This record gives sequence, C-alpha cells and structure tokens, in this order.
Amino acid sequence: MQTFVGKIEGRLDEKGRIFVPSGYRKILAEYESKRIVMRRDTDNECLMFFPEPVWNEKVEQLRAALDEWNPEDQLILMQFMSDAEYMELDGQGRILLQRKNLETIGAQQDVLFVGMLNRFALWAPETFENKRLSQTELAARLRAKMARRS
Repeated sequence: MQTFVGKIEGRLDEKGRIFVPSGYRKILAEYESKRIVMRRDTDNECLMFFPEPVWNEKVEQLRAALDEWNPEDQLILMQFMSDAEYMELDGQGRILLQRKNLETIGAQQDVLFVGMLNRFALWAPETFENKRLSQTELAARLRAKMARRS
C-alpha cells in the first residue's frame, strides 16, 4: 500500500471546499472506504485526516489503553472523539470544511496538505513553516530516534 507523502498546496473555495490532491485520493481508494475521519490534532495547529480503517485502528488502540470505568479516562475519550468527524469526498474529490475548523488552524484560503504515511494533515502554510525544524535540528532528532532503535 502506498503512503501519504509530500507537501501539496491547496486553495479553499468560497464555500470552504477543497480538492483533496489526486495522489492522496488514489491512496484513499486503496483503503476501499468512502469515508475519511478528520480530527483536530492534539499537539499542533492542524487538522488530521485518516482513512476510515486507519482511524478505527487508532480508536481501538486508544480504547485498549483506557479504563472505561475511570472518570478521567472517560473524559479523555469524550474529548478525543468529540473533536472528530466523518467526511466523504464529493463526486469531484472535494471535502467541505467547517469555518470553525479552519479558524482553529488559522487557515484563510490557502492551505497545505502534508503527508504522514497512513494519514495526512492540513495546515495554514505560514503555521507549518513556522513549526518546521531547521535541517540541522531535523537531522539531529532523526539520528537520536533511529539510534534508539539499533
């Protein structure tokens, strides 16, 4: 199965619709699901999009990590799930984004799709650029993470 990679610029129309990049649509088709799940990211000012089977796997991982009788775990689950919504691509390959979600990430008309292996993110371009690590910092962090695996 292919993975979501790259940075792809996009532009919202006046109704808040955006074309999902064609390469991403092809990957979504491999998952044989008509729906994707959008969720505000917990750590960054972006929206995350999961093919439905990937989302279901993440939810099962979360469910396994939580105690359904623990009030704190219930709150975590409620908040995590309440920030998600199912979406379907229209016949032209677009999704409709609510204004509140666009405001959350600071997006106006221009957006940036960023591939993340089995999911992709949607950023306001300037926010993404401000969050990016320098090449030196990225290299150092990659080396540190990969050294732990050896």
